[in-house]
Amino acid sequence: MPPRPPRPPRPNRGRVIKEDPHRINTRIYGVSQVRVVGEGIEQGVYPFEQALRLAQEKGLDLVEISPSADPPVCRIVDYKKFLYDLKKKQKEIKAKQTVVEMKEIRFGPNTDEHDLNFKLKHAKKFLEEGHKVKAFVFFKGRTIVFKERGEILLLKFAQDLEEVGVVESMPKLEGKRMMMYIIPKKKK
Repeated sequence: MPPRPPRPPRPNRGRVIKEDPHRINTRIYGVSQVRVVGEGIEQGVYPFEQALRLAQEKGLDLVEISPSADPPVCRIVDYKKFLYDLKKKQKEIKAKQTVVEMKEIRFGPNTDEHDLNFKLKHAKKFLEEGHKVKAFVFFKGRTIVFKERGEILLLKFAQDLEEVGVVESMPKLEGKRMMMYIIPKKKK
């Protein structure tokens, strides 16, 4: 049996190669001068070739930070460490973000006092957890004639939640729903 011919080399072995988000070193083109910043470097405007030479002498990379500036801003830094720090900062920002969820509480125009108190407990819990509450009265069929009852119900609901929440928008009728939004009070 004759030997098989060698396979042609696969350049990326099936992996998706991500392109760098910044232009670095020789990939920076079309500029004659750049503003150079970095630690231990005299900041200023340099010809591109001189800035690149400065970076190479220090064993670092010339990274284009702000390509739209005039002249473009470049930083002399270790590119891998720069990317690591950037990811770390983004992670910290994401961790500090709070996602406000919308919780819905539904009533009928003839909701009983006991049911109102039950739903009030849930709404208090939601507001204390930092969620936004959307309270609405749903008018089914001919109950639309009791619009005033629905509005009174929502206003009473908002009044009972005064200590934990603030009314963002007053009751408003949209189709067969009368809605009101309540947001949590800011903690001091």
